[in-house]
This record gives sequence, structure tokens and C-alpha cells, in this order.
Amino acid sequence: MRTEDLCFAGAFEQARMVRAGEVSAVELVSATLRQIELVDPLVRAYRVVLAESALAAAARFDATGRDLGLPLGGVPVAVKDDTDVEDEVTPWGTNAYGLAANADAEVVRRLRAAGAIVIGKTHVPEMTAWPWTSSPTWGVTRNPWHTDRTPGGSSGGSAAAAATGMCGVALGTDGGGSVRYPAALTGLFGLKPQRDRIPLTPHDGAWHGMLVHGLLGRSVRDTALAFDALAGTDNAHRIDRPRRGLRVGVALDPPRGSLARLSADARRAVERTAAALTELGHIVTEYAVDYGPVMRQSTVRYLSGVHQDVATMPHPERLAASTRRLARAGGMVAGAARRAVAQEAALAARINASFTDVDVLLTPMAGTPAPAAAGAGAGRGMVQSLRHANVAAWAVPWNVIGQPAASVPAGFDADGLPLGAQLCGPPDAEALLLDLAAQIEVARPWADHRPSPEGP
Repeated sequence: MRTEDLCFAGAFEQARMVRAGEVSAVELVSATLRQIELVDPLVRAYRVVLAESALAAAARFDATGRDLGLPLGGVPVAVKDDTDVEDEVTPWGTNAYGLAANADAEVVRRLRAAGAIVIGKTHVPEMTAWPWTSSPTWGVTRNPWHTDRTPGGSSGGSAAAAATGMCGVALGTDGGGSVRYPAALTGLFGLKPQRDRIPLTPHDGAWHGMLVHGLLGRSVRDTALAFDALAGTDNAHRIDRPRRGLRVGVALDPPRGSLARLSADARRAVERTAAALTELGHIVTEYAVDYGPVMRQSTVRYLSGVHQDVATMPHPERLAASTRRLARAGGMVAGAARRAVAQEAALAARINASFTDVDVLLTPMAGTPAPAAAGAGAGRGMVQSLRHANVAAWAVPWNVIGQPAASVPAGFDADGLPLGAQLCGPPDAEALLLDLAAQIEVARPWADHRPSPEGP
């Protein structure tokens, strides 16, 4: 198998090949490192590539782990740079960081226990606060489909890595669309699980409960395999038994107060996905969701969460002025954030009334195309930046009430940029969303599409 084909095979097939002895973990990691050498100078997905430790871990796996049947055995995994990896710093997209982490975050420990090989840490915007991936310290990460555009944020580095075969699957975090939005912009399947399904330790309770670990993969099965390893579930091998006749509500309107607008391309992405679901035998109808004051409640939780995160940084004076302003604003709304958390149950009941009428909601993922990469955050005031963050407003409610949602590829626009649509479910509905997304993937395959990045 060609190096490129091996790298683009994705986590599920890579793990199968390693188990079957068709490729060794060292060969797989070596191929991925060659892909990184070739592609990463063009997109800058990785802050640090852990080549030496990854090759050593792969050699240990080949010697002692191949026969253990580990689900991610030998698979190279990218870790977002807001998550601790032992002996590595965790800059959060800044130069305000301190000492290297003395232990893996729990999610990284679980990845390693499942046989995964941590191959590097991916770029994020400062304090993961923005829906693009660029920072004064670490520069600009680019969308591999169109390198003058951003891959979104804050998991933009993870998205760029997974989209270009520079890992088998990528770990991200999602506090308001930060996995799903980059997935949509880079042609990936992105899953935001139920709150607390995957431990955030040592970052428990981040953003007043809005933040969760999520995953980005080239296929539904790749993402499901990694999710299963982290959550102790078994979805990757169940999605071959699809459910039919599900009630799907198509909800195009954004939450009230979001300022989001829906472009013609974004609307077509949802319509294309709805048509696929109809062809698959599901009952698809237009639907209006009562989101209530979700945008107001999310904003104060987000601002207060950034304030709390900045307070943990050893050198906050080194942050960009816009980030410091954001943190100061967060300090002023701590009381409002606590009240929003107290009101969450009532808001969840209001939104979840939808699921008495439908089984799943289908919404836009982003209202407009990806903005330019180089200037995504440069020179913007805080208000303008927050307004731009509303481009993925449809993602936000599911962070506020802690329920699962996923971004599904939905074709390309006239400029060749990927489009996405969002599936949203009731509590604990990851299996349902993975099932439905896998059906869409069979009907409208996307994983064989590969970007060919060229330098800006």
C-alpha cells in the first residue's frame, strides 16, 4: 500500500491492518511522520510532532501489544494543545504557559491504554477562545482544502491534521462548536458527545459545563472507534445495523439573538442531507426549535470560562490584548454565569420538548464559508470577534444543555470548500447520531475525497 493510502485509511482500517499483521505500528507511524513532513509546512496543524516518542511507543506495541486486541492498537492520534501530555507543555495557543505537564490528562491516558500512539499536539487559538486557529505566538493554521482560509477553531489544528492523513483520528475539545465547526470546514465527521461521557480531568467543569472532549475523523467509523475507546461503548461495530423510519426535524432558523445568517450554500448543505435521509426511508419534516435564551446563557458561561482559564496561566500578561479584554469581561459576568447554570435544567426541558415530536434534529452547521486564514483574528475588536463566533450558532445549544451533536460532511461549495450539516439528539443519543451519520455516509460517501494543499 502506498504511504499516502495508508495515511488516509483512517483509524478503523489502520487498526485492523495492524491487528492482521498487514502493517506494523512502526511502519504506520513512520508513514504518518513522512506525511507530516510533506504536508504540515503547508497547513501548520501541529505545534509539536513527537516523532521520537511515537516511534518508541510503536516499537513497544509491536513487541508486546499486537496480540492484546486493543481497539486503537498502533493508530497515530493527534492531541489538541489544550490537553496535557506528560512531559510536554500545554500552551493553549499562547506564550503564557509554564512548566511541562507531569502526567497525561485522563483522556490521553485512555487513548494510550487503547493502544493509540500520540504523534503530536495540534495548534489552537489563544485560550481556545476563537472560531479560527491563529495566534501571535504560534502563527496561522490553514485549511487544507483552500490554504488562504481558516480550518475553523478552536480545534482547527486537529481538523487540519485529520483531513490530510497526518493522524488516524484527532482529539479536540468543544465548548460551542469547536469540534463540529472545524470538522464541517475540512470535510470531516466530528462528534461532540454527551457531557461527562469522556472525562475532562484535570480540566473538570470547564466553561461552566459547556466544554467536552470530542473527536474528528475521516469517517463515522473512525470517530466512533475512538469514541468507544474513550467512553467504554461499542458503536463502531454496531452501525452496520441501521435504524429506519426515524423522525427527522429540519430546523434552519438559528437561536434567537445569535446574529447568524444562512448562506445559500449552507442551506443547500442541509437540504442535500435531508434529501439523503428521505431516500434512506426516514420521515423528514420542517421543524422550529424553541431554543429560548440559549445564546445569552452561553455567552456568559463562555466569557466566565475564559476568565477562569486565563487565571490558571502563569504569565497572563503575555496574552494578546483581545484575549485579556475577553478575560476581563468574563470576570464581570461570574454571577450571571452561575445563574445560567442554575437555569440549565429549565432551558434543557424547553429545547428537549422538540424530541417529543422528532427523534433527531438536522440543522445547519455554519451559516457562512470559512473566513480568510491570515486575518481571521487580526485587528478585530472583541465585539466583532464575538459576532463572527456566531457563524456556528446552531452548535451552541447542545453545549449549554450538555447533549450530543455531530457535524456530517455535506458536499462542497463553488470554491471547493467542504460544507457540513449538524445532527442533534436527546440526552445520551450518541449511538443514534452515529447510526444516522453512518447511513448518510453510505448514501453520500465522503471519506475518499482528499485535499491537496498548496502553500499560500
